[in-house]
Amino acid sequence: MARCSACNSLILFGGKRDVNGRFCNETCQARGTLLAVANQIPQAIILEQTWKVHQGTCPKCGGAGPVDLYVSHSVWSALLLTSWKSTPEVSCRSCGRKSQWLGVASSALFGWWGLPGLVITPVQIGRNLVGIARSPDASAPSPQLEKAIRIMLASHAVKQSS
Repeated sequence: MARCSACNSLILFGGKRDVNGRFCNETCQARGTLLAVANQIPQAIILEQTWKVHQGTCPKCGGAGPVDLYVSHSVWSALLLTSWKSTPEVSCRSCGRKSQWLGVASSALFGWWGLPGLVITPVQIGRNLVGIARSPDASAPSPQLEKAIRIMLASHAVKQSS
């Protein structure tokens, strides 16, 4: 199975593909174009900003760090229609786990109401539970946080140049 080049999510069905890689949706595909710009930013700047975010306060609750990237997964279904998503979030561990538990609860309540949801719901719930059980190492920023910071800096660079 393929992984999204932007958010590293598992692509179960479909996805989008272009010269920058394979992506889970159009939002991540747009981030893929930023990856080309992001690769031109010096690594020293990326590391400096990543450590600054990692050691800073949580952007969600304002609490103490360390801050890292957490991904929550959710699904909802209605008869033959099923929609699922993975939402990355830069936050402290407490806020990240709350989002993942919310993903478990919402998927458990709304994921089962359609035929495709019967398959996807246990996957999304399992992904959240694995995320809750495996937290990033608090002593150093994760590669996923570094990638998110790289994309954020590239986005600022693109906005400034236009």
